Amino acid sequence: MSDDHVIDPDGQPIAVPEDAEDSRTALSDLVEQPAKVMRIGGMIRQLLDEVKSAPLDEASRSRLREIYEQSIAELKDGLAPELVDELERLSLPFDAESPTEAELRIAQAQLVGWLEGLFHGIQAALYAQQVQAQTQFANMRLALPEGGRPGQQAQPTESQGNRSDVAGSSGMYL
Repeated sequence: MSDDHVIDPDGQPIAVPEDAEDSRTALSDLVEQPAKVMRIGGMIRQLLDEVKSAPLDEASRSRLREIYEQSIAELKDGLAPELVDELERLSLPFDAESPTEAELRIAQAQLVGWLEGLFHGIQAALYAQQVQAQTQFANMRLALPEGGRPGQQAQPTESQGNRSDVAGSSGMYL
């Protein structure tokens, strides 16, 4: 255990294991280009909706296969290596030049599901970072002197009075 402590929701200090921070991977390390990943995810979702609503001829299926494979390649460009490995394991290439509608639907639904899982993971990580930052802020506030800011003297209470009134201030500011 390290000497670092955080405050739990009940206000009690709890120790943080030394390896806790080392085991966490920064969100920016997992998704290097989040905007790109979000755009591709939106496009794939729209394509899946289109595939569901209309029958596809051979040329359309070939084109969708190309779009799917290009989307996978673009996604790999915006992700960390461990996510790229996972994506490669899940997105197997099509056997035929023109896959069936069912094959396309399954592949695209799988990719949309994976991306939604990724987005939920990102949201969970952002929430965890927010909670951690709030906890650190609460810990910092508890460590401050009574005045509220480091190096600041405590404000006089009403019983102490306002010293400028006692000193006979002329009301002018210098």
